Amino acid sequence: MNLFTVENSGRVDVAAAVGSKDTTMFLYDVPPGGSTSPYHYEFEEEWLLVVEGTLAVRTPGGEIALARGDAVCFPPGPAGAHKVMNRSDAPARLVMFSRAAASGFSVYPDSNKIGVWTGESDEGLFFDRSATLSWADGEEGWEKAD
Repeated sequence: MNLFTVENSGRVDVAAAVGSKDTTMFLYDVPPGGSTSPYHYEFEEEWLLVVEGTLAVRTPGGEIALARGDAVCFPPGPAGAHKVMNRSDAPARLVMFSRAAASGFSVYPDSNKIGVWTGESDEGLFFDRSATLSWADGEEGWEKAD
């Protein structure tokens, strides 16, 4: 697969196309004024590589500007929170990649929600963080062997 010439209408699953089992990789085309996702973080390290154009990335430390060939690593957890945006008047192309996991979750601080993915074909479930339960809720009698 050639990252410069592949047809793309938003997002291409590069890892699946090349048969990767251990790495997740998506190619995104971001139109002028567009973004790839809301501000979020995960508990897996993520990498971004700019293939074409320029991008702005919101991070906990402020906004950074990236151009063709720039790479950035988002660490796991809140320190790696990010939102990728195209503030230019030209399309941009980027690759996001990380270690593949059978399941995972993302935290969206701006909207106070959590997204949970439990399997390969799962579209995700999203929960409001203010609607939490205690660990023991609904678990009465858990300590008994019956």
